[in-house]
Amino acid sequence: MPGESAEGIYPPGPGGKVYFNPGRLSKEAVHREIDGTLKRLGTDYLDLYIIHRFDYETPMEETMEALNDLVKAGKVRAIGASAMYGYQFYNMQLIARDHGWARFETMENHYNLLYREDERELIPICKQMGVSLMPYSPLAAGHLARPTWKSDSLRGRTDRVAMGKYDNYEANDMEIINRVEKVADNHGVSMAQVAIAWQWAKGVTAPIIGGTKTRNFDDALKALDLHLTKEEIDYMEEPYVPHKIVGAIDHNPPQGVMLLDKK
Repeated sequence: MPGESAEGIYPPGPGGKVYFNPGRLSKEAVHREIDGTLKRLGTDYLDLYIIHRFDYETPMEETMEALNDLVKAGKVRAIGASAMYGYQFYNMQLIARDHGWARFETMENHYNLLYREDERELIPICKQMGVSLMPYSPLAAGHLARPTWKSDSLRGRTDRVAMGKYDNYEANDMEIINRVEKVADNHGVSMAQVAIAWQWAKGVTAPIIGGTKTRNFDDALKALDLHLTKEEIDYMEEPYVPHKIVGAIDHNPPQGVMLLDKK
């Protein structure tokens, strides 16, 4: 059964998230929310439970102990984290290590050819700690799957969160998209396959594919057989410029806010 997420689909097995709820990542909230998730999914446990963001109001020790309680109780097999700053993730991992508690096994962060800010700190920390990368938005809301910026699809016309994430860098990022198209043409494959193959080459474990059609998942599978050269990778990465942080937050949003990065 796929996990609960507004951003995609987890690997096989039930999964869930906690943060955009009353109490954020407090002990009370973590225990309350897991029971609600298990009931909704009709299962006794989750393979993976992810904290959706960093909670600025709850002590990290309280959150990590609560998550460890879930693992000890058999309600959760593994825990993961989502978009946050590298130092926050590192500190939470150290707290878990020092107390002998369950540590994060996965990181679901924002990462693709159009957004690579986590290469500075978060991704190296994850690799150092043996944490699996399972980024969301591997196709940058579809921008890396087509040669044009705009899309006539319903999502392309209405997804203001995606617009907020990407539209500010359209002028520069179109050059990256053009290069992805050229590499795809040289291989005789789709742009989506190239964008996902790039993720495999960067050490990603399981990109979250938010497909709506069977061919979207066919492309993802075919990308496993596409091997990009170092020259091709460098060619697509070369035009990148630093982007505004999208994903990690510097404060808790008002209670009830669930859509970040809205244009």
